[in-house]
Amino acid sequence: MSLVDLVMPKLGESIMEATILRWHKKPGDTVAEDEAVLDIATDKVDSEVPSTATGVLEELLYNENDVVAIGAVIARIRVGANAAITQPAPAPAPEPEYEEASVVEPVPYQPADSVAATRPLVANGGGIRFYSPLVLNIAQQEGISLAELEKIAGTGQEGRVTKKDILNYVASRTGAAVQPTFADTTALRPAAPVAHQPEQAPATTTNTPVQFNGNVEIIEMDRMRKLIAKHMVDSVHTSPHVTSFVECDVTTMVLWREKIKKEFEKREGEKITYTPIFIEAIVKCIKKYPMLSSSLDGDKIIIKKDINIGMAAALPNGNLIVPVIKNADQFNLTGLTKQVNGLANAARSGKLRPDDTNGGTFTLTNVGTFGSIMGTPIINQPQVAIMAVGAIKKRPVVIETAQGDSIAIRHMMYISMSYDHRIIDGALGATFLNAVAKELENFDSERTI
Repeated sequence: MSLVDLVMPKLGESIMEATILRWHKKPGDTVAEDEAVLDIATDKVDSEVPSTATGVLEELLYNENDVVAIGAVIARIRVGANAAITQPAPAPAPEPEYEEASVVEPVPYQPADSVAATRPLVANGGGIRFYSPLVLNIAQQEGISLAELEKIAGTGQEGRVTKKDILNYVASRTGAAVQPTFADTTALRPAAPVAHQPEQAPATTTNTPVQFNGNVEIIEMDRMRKLIAKHMVDSVHTSPHVTSFVECDVTTMVLWREKIKKEFEKREGEKITYTPIFIEAIVKCIKKYPMLSSSLDGDKIIIKKDINIGMAAALPNGNLIVPVIKNADQFNLTGLTKQVNGLANAARSGKLRPDDTNGGTFTLTNVGTFGSIMGTPIINQPQVAIMAVGAIKKRPVVIETAQGDSIAIRHMMYISMSYDHRIIDGALGATFLNAVAKELENFDSERTI
């Protein structure tokens, strides 16, 4: 018999940790390969983690609601000839000395070039050493370098450095039991001899609840809304946002869709919306201007050859998720329609897989779905641009013809795009945006599908 490690799976290039929501199995239970063992949650999607082997679950290394680093061993499965024999449940393992999720402090968003320095995965005694967000936060505040952090002896599970370990190290390094925080201005004054200081009541730092006047309702954010809020703030702090706008006459596109939508639904069993048409136009323009499908790694620009288009989708609970159409340039309009509808339905029913939200290189959001005529979207990191399409409205506009100008009723729409000004200048951003508008305005009314 042997033990097989079950590790926290990699759920995307930008995801470094996940939260354990619920264990489906307990020590001593038999598990089959690919059988769901636990539910996990990231900032993008909830998912199940299947067993990688058939055997008996030997031990669980983390509890529900623990925040676990990607790649960490979360359970062990005993496999072999005798693995299926019912075994007495092992005694409860001693409580690991890592920090509970309720006290983990969020680590500020770090650019890609500094991720390795702030969330190191270093060899330690033949294994992989992880640091919790709280330990990394304390190290950053105390000015402890990565090399210094690696030298701290850990007393936690598998030699992990705990909050107690790093605080003891800070105290021993400075020779003081308690360190003043950076906001403690008294640390800047010369200290008087302790014997001559008058006794003072210890300062209290109790948080006084905020009082709200009037008739109010207080709603606690759910987990996903908290994560969305954090990522929005992180994105604004990371990328200098610039937003450009363009007006687009989509009359030909609208009339073409009205003409073919019933026949298309009857033949394909799918409703054709405007979203796949927008995505088709975006893909064509990204091929002309590939810088819009890129990311920034320090002072290096990484141009993504695979065009993966994310589409923001509203969930029934009001939250937002961005499923991704992988290799969108490989689909025709019918294929894009089926991809859009399939991902949208999976999002609404809570059946998205972790891979469905990973790897996006450019994002489209349809703010017109709820009647808004334009918007200034926030970039979905680590991408460099996001496009918003507004509601299509009939308006009187001036039409220029060889016979002279005239006023006509046309279907008009505003398109906006927010982009990272570190990489995308105004000239490139406006050029790309106008190229998308021209693709939609010059839509072929005679095309077949």
